[in-house]
Amino acid sequence: MNIGLSGTAGEKYACKMLIKKGYKVLSRNFQTRFGEIDIVCSDNDYIVFVEVKTRSQQYVGKGREAVTYSKQSKIIKAAVQYLQQNPIELQPRFDVVEITDANGTLSAEHIVNAFDAGGRYEFV
Repeated sequence: MNIGLSGTAGEKYACKMLIKKGYKVLSRNFQTRFGEIDIVCSDNDYIVFVEVKTRSQQYVGKGREAVTYSKQSKIIKAAVQYLQQNPIELQPRFDVVEITDANGTLSAEHIVNAFDAGGRYEFV
């Protein structure tokens, strides 16, 4: 599949992969003053906030390495805002999906529970 290296294309590929795994996509590109959540979906007992990182095969390092402590904190704050606007009785979870482009062929690695809030949240 040759859909390029744009973040939007990576997010679209990640959504398709999550749907195939049985997830229900609730929102894409949820914007807050803290930043954006790429994908919000549900999986059984969880509401899952997904950060998607798209990289070429030549890129040194994994996409998950770009989800720094600071980036995680922004995602957590945005998730709190999402939950305030969209109350739901599911346990929150934070996943990362790494999309790798190897000469136009995309592959995905889904890191479930990639990080947790660990007391880094507050109501906004």
